[in-house]
Amino acid sequence: MKITVLSGSARHNGNTEYLAKTAVEKHAHTLFKLKDYKILPIDDMRHDPKGFAPVEDDYEAIIEQVLESDILIFATPIYWYGMSGQMKNFIDRWSQSLRDPMLNFKEHMSKKKAYVIICGGDQAKIKGLPLIMQFKHIFEFMGMEFGGYIIGEANAPNDILNNEFALESARRLLS
Repeated sequence: MKITVLSGSARHNGNTEYLAKTAVEKHAHTLFKLKDYKILPIDDMRHDPKGFAPVEDDYEAIIEQVLESDILIFATPIYWYGMSGQMKNFIDRWSQSLRDPMLNFKEHMSKKKAYVIICGGDQAKIKGLPLIMQFKHIFEFMGMEFGGYIIGEANAPNDILNNEFALESARRLLS
């Protein structure tokens, strides 16, 4: 079982990343901190007969690992009641992968199980639900199995250490 964690946090060792690491600590995994990679915003060429032009960034290297994975964990803080910009750029670029006939992107993605870990401070368990639904819709579109989610309530660095429910949920996420 190959597990890939995609962390959309803009802070190293933040609350969301801590929850994600807790979820996979007993499993072999690959962690991509998207902030450490150059992933350019999409130049939407979905309807252009020529398709997408090649992009010189790190997206392709990450998507290769994603395609080799069985389980994907999308971990993002709740930023302005949505996913982080890093995560959004990454997922937006899926439109480019969908148009690449060499990838069979949707077919490969449909064989994956996906989880979501989000964390925020402003009533996250309620205000984070639309973000969970957004991921659910993305996974449904791709034909991916949605394995579950965790919403952690934490804001300042290390606040998550006081949220035993979220920590225990993370420990049990892949069991």
